[in-house]
Amino acid sequence: MDAEDTLKAAFAEGLGLPLDDLDWTSLAYRSIPEWDSVAHMQVVAEIEDAFDIMLEIDDVIGMSSFEVTKSILTHYGVSFS
Repeated sequence: MDAEDTLKAAFAEGLGLPLDDLDWTSLAYRSIPEWDSVAHMQVVAEIEDAFDIMLEIDDVIGMSSFEVTKSILTHYGVSFS
């Protein structure tokens, strides 16, 4: 599984939704009812587990969308092709 697939799986698990139910190009915080503040922390935990990292608080707060999260993860050495 590549990094993007791993991230998608972490988001889907954290949000409690099937992968196929999510529009990755427009997925953003509060863009769907499931992505509320509690789910946000679940997504963070899933990402940290999936990539074996510990996100800084500024990065957790900055995770405003799927695309922004990809950008944040590059600072932790995660490469997206």
